[in-house]
Amino acid sequence: MADPMKIRAQMKGDVCDIKVLMSHPMETGLRKDTAGNAIPIHFIRTFSVAINGKIVVDGQSGPSVSRNPVFGFKAKGAKAGDKVTVKWIDSKGESRTDEATVG
Repeated sequence: MADPMKIRAQMKGDVCDIKVLMSHPMETGLRKDTAGNAIPIHFIRTFSVAINGKIVVDGQSGPSVSRNPVFGFKAKGAKAGDKVTVKWIDSKGESRTDEATVG
Protein backbone atom coordinates (compact mmCIF):
# COMPACT_ATOMS: atom_id res chain seq x y z
CA MET A 1 0.00 0.00 0.00
CA ALA A 2 1.22 3.47 -0.82
CA ASP A 3 2.19 6.00 1.81
CA PRO A 4 -0.50 8.42 3.00
CA MET A 5 -1.10 11.52 0.91
CA LYS A 6 -0.21 14.91 2.33
CA ILE A 7 -3.27 17.14 1.99
CA ARG A 8 -3.43 20.83 2.86
CA ALA A 9 -6.75 22.66 2.58
CA GLN A 10 -6.94 26.28 3.64
CA MET A 11 -9.50 28.99 3.17
CA LYS A 12 -8.23 32.08 1.35
CA GLY A 13 -11.12 34.51 1.31
CA ASP A 14 -14.14 32.62 -0.04
CA VAL A 15 -12.00 30.07 -1.93
CA CYS A 16 -10.59 26.84 -0.52
CA ASP A 17 -7.01 26.25 -1.67
CA ILE A 18 -6.28 22.49 -1.75
CA LYS A 19 -2.80 21.03 -2.30
CA VAL A 20 -2.19 17.28 -2.44
CA LEU A 21 1.08 15.31 -2.54
CA MET A 22 0.31 11.76 -3.74
CA SER A 23 3.07 9.30 -2.83
CA HIS A 24 3.35 7.01 -5.85
CA PRO A 25 6.26 5.64 -7.98
CA MET A 26 4.63 6.74 -11.30
CA GLU A 27 6.71 4.39 -13.47
CA THR A 28 6.53 5.11 -17.21
CA GLY A 29 7.37 1.58 -18.32
CA LEU A 30 10.41 2.95 -20.19
CA ARG A 31 13.00 2.69 -17.39
CA LYS A 32 15.17 -0.35 -16.79
CA ASP A 33 16.46 -1.76 -13.52
CA THR A 34 20.15 -2.42 -12.81
CA ALA A 35 19.88 -5.86 -14.48
CA GLY A 36 18.55 -4.28 -17.68
CA ASN A 37 14.97 -5.48 -17.27
CA ALA A 38 12.14 -3.06 -18.05
CA ILE A 39 10.32 -1.75 -14.97
CA PRO A 40 6.58 -2.32 -15.54
CA ILE A 41 4.33 0.68 -16.11
CA HIS A 42 2.59 1.83 -12.92
CA PHE A 43 0.88 5.19 -12.62
CA ILE A 44 -2.14 6.95 -11.09
CA ARG A 45 -4.95 6.61 -13.61
CA THR A 46 -7.80 8.54 -11.95
CA PHE A 47 -8.23 10.76 -8.90
CA SER A 48 -11.03 12.68 -7.26
CA VAL A 49 -11.38 15.36 -4.61
CA ALA A 50 -14.58 15.68 -2.57
CA ILE A 51 -15.65 18.23 0.01
CA ASN A 52 -18.13 16.81 2.51
CA GLY A 53 -18.83 13.95 0.09
CA LYS A 54 -19.53 16.17 -2.94
CA ILE A 55 -17.00 15.61 -5.73
CA VAL A 56 -15.42 18.90 -6.81
CA VAL A 57 -12.58 17.47 -8.94
CA ASP A 58 -12.68 14.28 -11.03
CA GLY A 59 -9.50 13.87 -13.04
CA GLN A 60 -7.23 11.55 -14.94
CA SER A 61 -3.45 11.41 -15.19
CA GLY A 62 -0.98 9.44 -17.25
CA PRO A 63 2.50 7.91 -17.13
CA SER A 64 4.18 11.22 -18.02
CA VAL A 65 3.44 12.69 -14.57
CA SER A 66 6.44 12.72 -12.22
CA ARG A 67 6.96 10.51 -9.17
CA ASN A 68 5.05 11.67 -6.05
CA PRO A 69 2.97 14.21 -7.97
CA VAL A 70 1.66 17.38 -6.36
CA PHE A 71 -1.69 18.75 -7.51
CA GLY A 72 -3.38 22.00 -6.55
CA PHE A 73 -7.06 22.91 -6.77
CA LYS A 74 -9.30 25.80 -5.78
CA ALA A 75 -12.93 25.30 -4.79
CA LYS A 76 -15.69 27.73 -3.83
CA GLY A 77 -18.42 26.97 -1.34
CA ALA A 78 -16.25 25.33 1.32
CA LYS A 79 -15.79 26.59 4.86
CA ALA A 80 -13.39 25.93 7.73
CA GLY A 81 -14.03 22.55 9.31
CA ASP A 82 -15.29 20.88 6.11
CA LYS A 83 -13.88 17.44 5.30
CA VAL A 84 -11.75 17.07 2.15
CA THR A 85 -11.42 13.54 0.77
CA VAL A 86 -8.88 12.66 -1.94
CA LYS A 87 -8.88 9.28 -3.71
CA TRP A 88 -6.74 7.83 -6.47
CA ILE A 89 -6.79 4.56 -8.44
CA ASP A 90 -3.69 3.42 -10.31
CA SER A 91 -2.98 1.29 -13.37
CA LYS A 92 -2.67 -1.88 -11.23
CA GLY A 93 -6.10 -1.31 -9.65
CA GLU A 94 -4.63 -0.24 -6.31
CA SER A 95 -6.24 2.73 -4.60
CA ARG A 96 -5.71 5.10 -1.72
CA THR A 97 -8.09 7.45 0.08
CA ASP A 98 -7.09 10.09 2.61
CA GLU A 99 -8.87 12.95 4.34
CA ALA A 100 -8.08 16.35 5.77
CA THR A 101 -10.01 19.17 7.37
CA VAL A 102 -10.26 22.63 5.84
CA GLY A 103 -8.39 25.06 8.07
